[in-house]
Amino acid sequence: MPKFENLSTRVLVALIAIPIILWFTMLGGYYFFFLIAVISSLTLYEFYGLAEAKGAAPLKIIGMIAGIVVNAVFVYERFQVDIYQFVLNHLNIHLAMFSQHQLLTVVLLKFLLVIMFVELFRTKGSPTINIATTLAGVLIISLCFGTLIFLRELFPYGFPVYKFFATGYADDLQLMQINRWGGYTVIAVFASIWICDTAAYFGGKTFGTHKLFPRVSPNKTWEGAVFGFIFSILTMVAAKVLVLGYLSLQHAVMLGVLIGVFGQLGDLVESRFKRDAGVKDSSHFIPGHGGVYDRFDSLVYISPIVYLYIDFIVLS
Repeated sequence: MPKFENLSTRVLVALIAIPIILWFTMLGGYYFFFLIAVISSLTLYEFYGLAEAKGAAPLKIIGMIAGIVVNAVFVYERFQVDIYQFVLNHLNIHLAMFSQHQLLTVVLLKFLLVIMFVELFRTKGSPTINIATTLAGVLIISLCFGTLIFLRELFPYGFPVYKFFATGYADDLQLMQINRWGGYTVIAVFASIWICDTAAYFGGKTFGTHKLFPRVSPNKTWEGAVFGFIFSILTMVAAKVLVLGYLSLQHAVMLGVLIGVFGQLGDLVESRFKRDAGVKDSSHFIPGHGGVYDRFDSLVYISPIVYLYIDFIVLS
């Protein structure tokens, strides 16, 4: 078996997929929501496939619909502003609308009640396991991916302008810069994860001798993990210097540390799911890469951590 198996296929797929992901990320708004909703839905479908391999019978269609709605909650503030302005300007009506947190609570509670009701009439498998896996998929995949949308939307809708501009407000050019910062921040997270994975892969293949967690992922090594950790930090520092003017060096290093540690932990969590299900890949959807969950497992885990750090520490 070649030392760097399927490398040419991996590179070719990356050359096609990465520009599309970067373009939608910089566009932001509904475009970025669409991108994440597609990735999230495919990942959730694969997660349910892993659950089925263990004998569960999750409510896949209901779960995937709920997952898209949960993703949509995180772009709700933009939607709320657009709808409110349209109705006010064209119909002269003032609307009473949910807040974002209220809407998320309502969606999750209704989803839970629906799947419990449906399981009342199903005769397939264990209702307890079916409800648990259906709910877990939406919470693990859709909710965590939703926080990435939240991170992107934080810049046009929640950026503390007064902290970064002496005038206390931002003109049109500065607002455009803030929106670009949002795109660059998400791209920096993508890049840090991808470079971390790549450095860990090549570092582990070349120098790896000490197994990291053989019970869960027998091919990963401590040497590879260290390579990934270092390059994750270097990537975030480079992003700070090149495009993230609002970010201090200290915060850039800390973000690199978080991604280098918890991104690799997210990879191990998915490996644990796959080993439990007795499969090598979550699917064969992406040639040379396995499934969508295989490619975005780190992002699932790290998205809420990065969002919380940037919102409540960097921009607080």
